[in-house]
Amino acid sequence: MNTRLPRILGAAFAAVLAWGATAQAADVKQVRLDYAYYNPVSLVLKEKGWFEEEFKKDGIAVEWVLSLGSNKALEFLNGNSIDLGSTAGSAALLAKANGNPIKAVYIYSKPEWTALVTGKNSAIKTVQDLKGKRIAVTRGTDPHIFLLRALSGAGLAPNDVKMVLLQHPDGKTALEKGDVDAWAGLDPYMAQTELEEGSKLFFRNADLNTYGFLNVREDFAKANPDLVVRVIATYEKARKWSLANPGELKAIIAKAAKLTDAVAARQLERNDLSSGVIGKTQRDAIVAAGGVLKESGVVPADTNIAAVADSLIDPQYVTRAVAQK
Repeated sequence: MNTRLPRILGAAFAAVLAWGATAQAADVKQVRLDYAYYNPVSLVLKEKGWFEEEFKKDGIAVEWVLSLGSNKALEFLNGNSIDLGSTAGSAALLAKANGNPIKAVYIYSKPEWTALVTGKNSAIKTVQDLKGKRIAVTRGTDPHIFLLRALSGAGLAPNDVKMVLLQHPDGKTALEKGDVDAWAGLDPYMAQTELEEGSKLFFRNADLNTYGFLNVREDFAKANPDLVVRVIATYEKARKWSLANPGELKAIIAKAAKLTDAVAARQLERNDLSSGVIGKTQRDAIVAAGGVLKESGVVPADTNIAAVADSLIDPQYVTRAVAQK
């Protein structure tokens, strides 16, 4: 028997696979990214045109899609409408547990972007006061998971309240109109109603907020790893610029989201842009949210949250991007 033949065939097969991956990457005509008012760095990138500049030499166009919440970004990713999308870490964990084929590859912010909010004249003071009340919330987002964790910590179950499922801006409107008693808020809408309508953030806990994850579709990352690295390197450029230019950052956010300077400033007070690296710290933060997801029946009780988190978080791309600098 010719023992060299399997080795030759194996090498040939590997070469074909490598060629296929290269060809697939070369065939990319556009990169589709989301921008979101809760992701300040994405607004800088869209305003500055740095992705367009980065990919122009390759003939790759850039398409921007607005995400109004983590749930929308995750729908776009799952439906192959975008290649990379920005969500909360706990929302990405929930989506991954439910079969959304994504990888979390970068941190665009460490925020305190959610709290429980009520109207300025409301008698609600504590989480316990929410029993039997109507609460606006966007299912599958960090505010939703924040609400579940707050209820659990207060000894309340999800069915002890009436959740009114609305997108974030509609939840804000419902609170201000008095259609709901409380709202699981999200910045910048939360900062807006706080400053302009006197709404009260009656329950805050920064540790129950999870990081801002930039997620990529697994198939896109597998076929185009170098493109993913370049996306992250460009994100890093914008993150560092944001830290060095807080005044301009505030102006970009105010313009994009149609906010006052005061509201944009309040949102930025609650965002830490000091690092884009994803890894164990972020894994531990989302695993901590996993218990209440199972307790509340949002994911099956037999879900291995730690394994899901390990499958979700993939630091190789940001490691490469940082090493290139």
